[in-house]
Amino acid sequence: SDAEVALENAYYNSKGLRDDDLKEAAESFEQVIIQEQEELASKGSDKKYGQWAYKSMKQLVKLHLRSGNTTEMMRHYHRLLECIAEGDVNPNAVEKGINGMLERVSSLNQGSGMRPPSSSSSSTASSSSTAAMDPQKLALAVYDATLKVFRPVTGACPNDRLWFKTNLKYGQLLYEMNETAKLQQVLRDLKTMQTDDESMTGSSTQSMEVYALQIQLYSRQKDNKKLRDVFNKAMAVRGGIPHPRTLALIQELGGKMHMAAKEYEAAGKTFFQAFKSYDEAGDPSRLRCLKYLVLASMLHASTINPFDSQEARPYRDDPEITAMTNLVQAFHNNEIQRFERILKQNTGRIMDDEFVREHVEDLLRTIRTQVLRRVIRPYTRISLDAIAKELNDIPVVDVENLLVGLILDGRLEGRIDQVHGVLLKKAEKGPPVSNDGTTPSSSLSLSRDGNITSSVDHDELQKRKYEMMQKVANMLDKMSAEITNARMNEGPSLRGLVH
Repeated sequence: SDAEVALENAYYNSKGLRDDDLKEAAESFEQVIIQEQEELASKGSDKKYGQWAYKSMKQLVKLHLRSGNTTEMMRHYHRLLECIAEGDVNPNAVEKGINGMLERVSSLNQGSGMRPPSSSSSSTASSSSTAAMDPQKLALAVYDATLKVFRPVTGACPNDRLWFKTNLKYGQLLYEMNETAKLQQVLRDLKTMQTDDESMTGSSTQSMEVYALQIQLYSRQKDNKKLRDVFNKAMAVRGGIPHPRTLALIQELGGKMHMAAKEYEAAGKTFFQAFKSYDEAGDPSRLRCLKYLVLASMLHASTINPFDSQEARPYRDDPEITAMTNLVQAFHNNEIQRFERILKQNTGRIMDDEFVREHVEDLLRTIRTQVLRRVIRPYTRISLDAIAKELNDIPVVDVENLLVGLILDGRLEGRIDQVHGVLLKKAEKGPPVSNDGTTPSSSLSLSRDGNITSSVDHDELQKRKYEMMQKVANMLDKMSAEITNARMNEGPSLRGLVH
């Protein structure tokens, strides 16, 4: 009809004014609302608002949000919710519009969404400096108003999906504000909305969203028992299409859970899955998870370089990752001096991350243990000073702690002579042995000039030489006897060969 065309033209003309004059645009949108109300009244409709009023109110909310006048923004948002409850608005348009509005409000916590008023809009936003609301308080007000309208059964316009999505965002905001008691109530409300049949696609997706919120809460509380229980439930969910970022968050916190339990192999696998999920979502958090993957790999003392995988290889030369790339190379080559130097030279790239910082001591202990075992392997007696020098001159007491740990774990058979400052170790299997099963005793110590010297017991060495010469003589006697017997048996043909 002509009236419908006139409303449509008026709406789009108003949209064209947004970038030039916010006040004029706002007045124009108000006229569209009044114009449609008059049109509905002339038709005898029992509805107060139509689709053009809904769209105009939505634009008014956006205009005041952009200008920073959050008081006016909330006034128009309440009008928008009233329009949805009492007007004739397409449900799909409602869901799309409200979801977009929730995303805009959520983005304010990341520092985007509002802008300082420009000269052309100064009249509209003249009171912005006094009307602006803290982004978190604004988000709380928006979520609270939205939840009341769309609450199932009791709301003015019940809508399960919008209520669920709004509650998820509300719960995430409460988590960021550390409002634990309120968050737990939100989680209880969300669980009541989930159907018992988790094989359904929608229900499975919702379950993953709720699990992600629960896992964040339990991770902050360091309640590893509940965290593990929820993580296992989340990993057992089948069906549904959760957002890759949701899945990545669950996997990342699951990896941290495994790290806390020193389950480094499981942590590495979980961090790798989180890295791939973040990568699929195009989220820069993938680099953070890649660091955690490298960390778990080294703590597990794995011989596999994480950057050899097809997914991680493109990032090995990324400026944020090169320090970890060099670190893992030094680790696999047992270059402890280079390893510690990289840590000191890249404190910003590595140590700024609180989670990595928490595990640096474990990481140093792992590489020191790795190098220590290589150093002591050939010896049955070795001075603690010599070991300390090989481990980049760490204190002798730290060497003793490493040795005690190996002995208690059953990875080293020996004892520490603290009086003389030496390790007395049983010979390991592998080196050549004599006929009686013994190996030459050896020792390692520091000379007066600070150099490491190795010595083998003189009597043992002489005994070893004698045994070897005796073995050679016996072999020659045996060969001579065999040749003589063959010559006697074969006759002239072999005799000519021998002579």
